[in-house]
Amino acid sequence: MLRSGLLVGTIVATAGGAEAVSTAVAALGATTVALEADLRNEEAVIAAAAALGPAAVLVCDTAPAFVAAGGGIEGLGAGLEGAWNATRAVANAIWCPGDGGRVVLLGPRPRDGAHAAALGAARGNTARTLSIEWARYGIRATAVQPGDATTDDEIAWLVAYLASPAGAYFTGCAFALGGET
Repeated sequence: MLRSGLLVGTIVATAGGAEAVSTAVAALGATTVALEADLRNEEAVIAAAAALGPAAVLVCDTAPAFVAAGGGIEGLGAGLEGAWNATRAVANAIWCPGDGGRVVLLGPRPRDGAHAAALGAARGNTARTLSIEWARYGIRATAVQPGDATTDDEIAWLVAYLASPAGAYFTGCAFALGGET
């Protein structure tokens, strides 16, 4: 199903990292761009989103911010705030006035620190809520909850699938990988 050329013409934006995702979607023909901003700086994120161009998919990786903040409550706040700033800015700049898009929220593995599971639950709840509230704009939201044994490649190929035409059928879903959330 995931074959060379599948994502030709698709622009995938990444925020917060997601290097393995960029590599996987590019191997399928997607163009990748990075949302270059401190995700906790709302004004900088809005400006960066306005400069992105017509991205069809936003992959927001909350794990680096969570880990950099040392996990715990501070990491939870960094992951939540950064993901919301990026998602809202891209939706307002690109998708709401246009034909919609997809957002995939990634996050830390349970081993990454205290409250990693809480951040995973929050990503799932965000995806469900956005799938309802932003449906009128054609925006579909999903979350990926990696387990401790989940590899970066497994995450990347799931995201590539979600960016593909087949992935258009999913919204409001939280995908738990590795049997752990």
